[in-house]
Amino acid sequence: MDTETTPPDGAAHDTVEAAVRAQLSKALGGVRGMVEAAVPVIAFTGTYVLLEEVRLAVIAGVAAAVVLLGVRLAQRSNPQFVMNSLIGIAIAAFFALRSGRAEDAFLPGIILNAGYGAAMLFSIMVRWPVVGFIIGSVTGDPTAWRRDPGIVKLCSRLTWLLLLPCVARVAVQYPIYLADGDQSGLLGAAKIAMGWPLQVAALAAMVWLLARGRTPIERGRTA
Repeated sequence: MDTETTPPDGAAHDTVEAAVRAQLSKALGGVRGMVEAAVPVIAFTGTYVLLEEVRLAVIAGVAAAVVLLGVRLAQRSNPQFVMNSLIGIAIAAFFALRSGRAEDAFLPGIILNAGYGAAMLFSIMVRWPVVGFIIGSVTGDPTAWRRDPGIVKLCSRLTWLLLLPCVARVAVQYPIYLADGDQSGLLGAAKIAMGWPLQVAALAAMVWLLARGRTPIERGRTA
């Protein structure tokens, strides 16, 4: 095992673009993190479509998340993303079991995306785009980035790219949720299709945007 000391996040990056690119990739958990978010949803939806039994579908979704968590723990790797998935499926299970309607398992995700979208839009409007705080975490000064209009503009564009998938999910999934009849199969398909694929598309757009700039990082002084 490599015993060299790992530098702090961002220490190896000399530009704003490189630091943001690295931090965004870390925040999304890479391919494995996105797969771990999708598997429990697939298990829940697939089981319900086949058996039309909410309780069994919940068990399948939670069991899938627990298995993924067990693999992480056995490998002694970071369980953060699978824990997020487990918490998410547990909340979805609570909603579905409480009402007995499989569609209600997807309501928390719709609400969460609406909340994220509203928060990011507000941050852009007040010129405190949330991506800017990634730069603050690298430089050691959480607000110094706001003194550079160019960086504020870049962070606003990046925050828009994070915001758009949230808006798309709500715009597509909420009308399906409100439609008459059992929409759980369609909601499950929409959630999977608009989950990590949209996230990958947003990240690809960010990487393209970031690849065009070379804004030097000015690190804050520690007291």
